[in-house]
Amino acid sequence: MRTCVVVVGKMNILPEKTLRTFVLQLSCVLLTLKATVTVGSPVLLNLPSTPETSAETFLEKYGYLEEESHQHNDTEVNTALREFQWLTHLPVTGRLDSDTRHQMAEPRCGVRDDRGQQAWAQKVNGIFHGGLTKPNSGQRLRRKRHSQLGERWHKRHLTYQVVNWPGHLPRGQVALAVRTAFQLWSNVSALAFREVTQGSADIRLAFYEGDHNDGMGNAFDGPGGALAHAFFPCRGEAHFDMAERWTLNGYKGHNLFMVIAHEVGHTLGLEHSPVRHALMSPYYKKLGKATVLSWDDITAVQQLYGKPESGQVIQLPGQVFSSALRDWELSEGGTWKPDSTPPPYCRGFFDALTMDQDGTSLVFRGGLFWTVSPAGKTSSPLPLQNRWPGLPLAIEAAAYSQMDNKFYFFKGRRVWRYSSSGVDPGFPLRSSELGLPGHPDQAFYYPRLGHLVVFKGQLYFVLNLGTLRPEPYYPRSLDDWRGVPRGTNGAVSHPDGQVYFFKERHYWRFDPEKVQVTGEGMWDTELEWAGCLGTHHRGNNIL
Repeated sequence: MRTCVVVVGKMNILPEKTLRTFVLQLSCVLLTLKATVTVGSPVLLNLPSTPETSAETFLEKYGYLEEESHQHNDTEVNTALREFQWLTHLPVTGRLDSDTRHQMAEPRCGVRDDRGQQAWAQKVNGIFHGGLTKPNSGQRLRRKRHSQLGERWHKRHLTYQVVNWPGHLPRGQVALAVRTAFQLWSNVSALAFREVTQGSADIRLAFYEGDHNDGMGNAFDGPGGALAHAFFPCRGEAHFDMAERWTLNGYKGHNLFMVIAHEVGHTLGLEHSPVRHALMSPYYKKLGKATVLSWDDITAVQQLYGKPESGQVIQLPGQVFSSALRDWELSEGGTWKPDSTPPPYCRGFFDALTMDQDGTSLVFRGGLFWTVSPAGKTSSPLPLQNRWPGLPLAIEAAAYSQMDNKFYFFKGRRVWRYSSSGVDPGFPLRSSELGLPGHPDQAFYYPRLGHLVVFKGQLYFVLNLGTLRPEPYYPRSLDDWRGVPRGTNGAVSHPDGQVYFFKERHYWRFDPEKVQVTGEGMWDTELEWAGCLGTHHRGNNIL
């Protein structure tokens, strides 16, 4: 049955020409009596369309089911699901429920999980007197979670080499992350590591996309899914998906330091751990302030290589790496000079950006920010603290309001507001107190409304500047912003009357008169006011 639906709403908080009447939707919707929804992992996008077959393929890929058998009976699938649920700390039911499907879709390491959970589980279970739930007794016996003697290095001094580098992160930052990742393991064991830039090395780190001659089972799958994989001794290689949005100091993307540290563990012979907070757990862990390695990680590496020669185990908290990264950024910022090369943020991602009343762009990355004049002249980078004391590193969204001449910043579940004299009294506020989501994708001031607009996922919020709370009838679907893709991480309202949305190196130009996107391109080579055209051809300027 076909039904044509026309919905017209009269509201005063919508991006439309008159600001009073906005045609929300004009569409012909095909209503069907039956629809099939497939829920699966990002690594299974090209698999058959039912959740059950996608789940079986996932279980085969990560070692819970035998790949040689094209068909699995109910008992085999039930056992595999129970084992996966136990490893990921889900209720052990053996059923493919929504929580299990969701867990399968989470970003993780591409190394299989079939290298030894059962024996280790029984050992831990014994220590805690039955505190953990074991898979059923019918599943196959597995080895200990650390490598056997044939899969370890038979020396204590190892060399490593970075074969190539991700294009959007400064090489110095990545080198710091690699060095710190190896230091994590040398601090708690008898191992010592040395970087070599030429010739052969025991452990090699490289970035690839898609199929990279490791076999189709190890082909990378683009953003999400398998982030990286590694090989056990003595091959000693770790490969990282170049298509991922890697970060080192922000919430948006996956922290490269944490993933490198995990994969280095594999190159030393460590297998996946069933301990929830272990670095060697198969699923991606975010960088926090606490220690990176768990007792389980330390025990495993010491069983292979012994304790540090000094006898002292040195744990490295995540905040130590964050501090080192901040110091590196400030050092790099001091060495970059305007008009020499494009500023560092032009190499890839930025954290946030906004534009003030004079048309000056402000671009934020890590602990630094740049100002760019309307003509594209970029300033030297400055520490955030110099202008906004108390503002944390790696903010997630920023907006300058021409209505009250204040800056608004968002990070995590907090909101800051700054006047010319500093942070306003009572700030930061918790997002939950304001009815706002945590970790917003972006924020910008919309002059036509005189309001702030915040994007999060598939929704957007229009905020009252007086209360910072959403206006009535919000949030609404991003479908109102026709042509704007999901996942944009920055936006500015430009003096030309257009709104520019950004995602990675791409931009979309939104026309408030037509209420739709009217152009798109590459911001670093086309938008002069982004400040990145210093060494690019300046011919294609759209403004």
